[in-house]
Amino acid sequence: MRRVLGASARALFGTRASLRWLHLILGGALLMPYWLVGTVIVGPLVGARDMFTDSLALQFGAYGIALPMAAVTALFFPLTRPLAVALAKALCGVPAERFAEGLARSRDARLRASGWFTLHAGIGALISGASLALPPFAVSLMVLPFFPALRGRLELPHYPAWQLVLFPFAGMAMLIALAACAAAAGALLARQAPVLLGPTPADRLAAAERRATELAERNRLARELHDSVGHALSAVTLQAGAARRVLDSDPEFVREALAAIEETTRRTVGELDSVLGLLRQDDDKLTQLDGPTLDTLEGLLARSGVPVSLSADGDLAAVPAPVSREAYRIVQEGLSNALRHAGASPVNLWIALRGEELEITMENPLPDRAPVARPGGGRGVRGMAERAALLGGRAQAEARGTVWLLSARLPLGGDR
Repeated sequence: MRRVLGASARALFGTRASLRWLHLILGGALLMPYWLVGTVIVGPLVGARDMFTDSLALQFGAYGIALPMAAVTALFFPLTRPLAVALAKALCGVPAERFAEGLARSRDARLRASGWFTLHAGIGALISGASLALPPFAVSLMVLPFFPALRGRLELPHYPAWQLVLFPFAGMAMLIALAACAAAAGALLARQAPVLLGPTPADRLAAAERRATELAERNRLARELHDSVGHALSAVTLQAGAARRVLDSDPEFVREALAAIEETTRRTVGELDSVLGLLRQDDDKLTQLDGPTLDTLEGLLARSGVPVSLSADGDLAAVPAPVSREAYRIVQEGLSNALRHAGASPVNLWIALRGEELEITMENPLPDRAPVARPGGGRGVRGMAERAALLGGRAQAEARGTVWLLSARLPLGGDR
């Protein structure tokens, strides 16, 4: 019994019920300007001289006019939904993820927001009026048996003693009934909030499109990490291995290898910091990463760790920046694959402008034995194909005879 009474008290007077009651009071305050306009319209019709008269015809007539006025206003006011969502999140006790974000742009969303505003203001006005009028009357009933003079001033009829004893209980019952009505109204609004303020199908579609864009951007940043760091690790591994083999016989070569390792790691740490900085940003703040382009290709080839024969045809500086960035990464990944699987074998690289396309061809000898499969490996070739596909082009890598051949064709007009 005690547990039931405790649960009932929390339901009527607990923190959640109190916040929802406050939410209803705010709804009543929102309807007040419309109600005042309604009294001006209805007053002459019912012969009322004062808007605060006790005439129920004036009060409820103004209420009936105020509701459609509020609905029309909310329908054409863009901030209705964001403001309503902010209030409902704070006071209704509904999880935030069940609400829509941003302005109501579609017709369906505006109608729902208008319906919520009207419901909130309409119910809130009734609870607000009862909260103002009923407590003083209930308190008067509760103290009436103890103050005979008060009964005289109010010119009340004579009541038997047994009836006066019931007055305090009647007053308490009125206050409890008011709390129960407020709790029920608050629960009703909490149930309707996700329906009227939740995401519409158009909102869900827009959110899905934003999420797809964010995932595509994060996937692109992951490819940047794979290509940049993977190439650097392959080059550093090869240079360190070569330096170890000639450590005693060729100190000068060792110094050059260590300098190359230092330069490669310093540059790669900078790129790693840039990409990780973007990944740490909020989903809606991901920005374009300005990676290296074909203008810096000579530096990449010089520190690649393998002898590269480059043949370029056309003005590579004229290649659009998005295409130039992806071409650089494709070449970088091709060199990384050559380092991993063919060691220091020479690489032949051809880059040419052919009409509206940039062609990249790279070949290197196949290793004497098949490379050992690495857990999680094989993403490099797929990443190159994805890069080319995003620009509307294509890229593939395959074994042909005794060489490994990489070829890519990137439209110059390709952009993301």
